[in-house]
Amino acid sequence: MRIDVITIFPDYLAPLELSLLGRAREQGLLDLVVHDLRDFTHDRHRTVDDTPYGGGAGMVMRPEPWGEALDEVERAGREALRDPAATPHLLVPSPSGRPFTQGQAHELAGEPWLAFACGRYEGIDERVLQHAAARWRVTPISLGDYVLNGGEVAVLAIVEAVGRLLPGVVGNAESLVEESHEGGLLEYPVYTKPASWRGLDVPDVLLSGHHGRVARWRRDERLRRTAARRPDLLAALEPEALDAADRAVVDGFRQAPPAVPE
Repeated sequence: MRIDVITIFPDYLAPLELSLLGRAREQGLLDLVVHDLRDFTHDRHRTVDDTPYGGGAGMVMRPEPWGEALDEVERAGREALRDPAATPHLLVPSPSGRPFTQGQAHELAGEPWLAFACGRYEGIDERVLQHAAARWRVTPISLGDYVLNGGEVAVLAIVEAVGRLLPGVVGNAESLVEESHEGGLLEYPVYTKPASWRGLDVPDVLLSGHHGRVARWRRDERLRRTAARRPDLLAALEPEALDAADRAVVDGFRQAPPAVPE
């Protein structure tokens, strides 16, 4: 997969050189290129913003450097992919965008080329997105219902969520199967040695060696935790996603929820 990121703070993306994603880049599983928007300005101050038409507080990012930056992303990406007709899927972090989910992470992990436009100040001149949408797929995307100073934090989160799903990035692919939000449920509690710590014991079932009982316990805990913390996720599941045993666990939790959410 190729990923291009346009930002006025290239160093903000340095964490993507660490850990699993850094190793994926070294192994050629992920080709990530960060572009400094100010490299596409032509004045001595490297200006990327100006006052908004119509008045109001704040500044708006100018279209000219963005246009040139996106042109360069297209040129360089096509050359790297050796496909003169290739186009990226442009993702624009924005509090007014589509909420990012694990399901969308899976969708994006199946695409060959993503690009991110990191806005700052009051945002990017809308014409930039209109112009890009005439030749590429453009998706405004949001981490949640809150406002950040810029798109870089969102890009770090989205690239990590997507990148770890690429084949070969996570060493044990089975560890991806029962994570939170896979299958619409949160992950079950996890434990390791010692079996007893500060008066707190690991659940007996996990010490039993009985794989069937362990699997049932983990499924039940996923259901209970989701019911306690994210009942909206349970409500969104298709009816056939829960069997009779699952429904019994959920019904039992609803009849006698814990005093403190699990």
